[in-house]
Amino acid sequence: MALAAVRDLREFRGPVSTEELERFETDVLAGFVLARASAGLADGTIRGDVGHLDQMRAWFGRPLWEMEPADADGYFGKVLRGSPSGTRLARAQSLTTYFLFLELRHKVEIHRMTGGVVECPIDEMNRPRGSKDAALRIPPTGPEIKMLFTGWGGELVSCRKFAPTARNYTAAKLMSQVGLRVSEACKLDLADIKRRDGRSLPPM
Repeated sequence: MALAAVRDLREFRGPVSTEELERFETDVLAGFVLARASAGLADGTIRGDVGHLDQMRAWFGRPLWEMEPADADGYFGKVLRGSPSGTRLARAQSLTTYFLFLELRHKVEIHRMTGGVVECPIDEMNRPRGSKDAALRIPPTGPEIKMLFTGWGGELVSCRKFAPTARNYTAAKLMSQVGLRVSEACKLDLADIKRRDGRSLPPM
């Protein structure tokens, strides 16, 4: 029995219309938003990422997955040349995250539809200065936390300004024991201490 040449029929997909490509791009962005929401990101953070992507898309004039390093060079080196470093960093990070999403979820599909290969245009040569890779954060141990607050509490006796030092100590102690966010601790007032409900405050 003779062997026959086998070819993947997916190679012969017909050309994609402009309307189909636009719908696909919209669906991809919606999927990106949903994926970031499922990861637990705040709505404001997601809106910020989408805003950065929208501005880059408007400048580029084509789907962002077509961007190449030379395009990123022109955008960050000319268009955002005079922008604050924080803006450049945030926009580069949004673009990098979006391309990571494209590579994980839609790389094969984009190649089938357009023939292009998804590859992030931000590399080590054009990455805006000041960006840092996420560092591994190891929480302190129980004895280390106890040592911190023991030393900090001892300084309350001889500190020059008792009121702000005691305030900071109390807020930090509450955050460590109750799990308050910084924004929540900043909104606390003496009126928030309820002494009539039968429960006592934890020792400071």
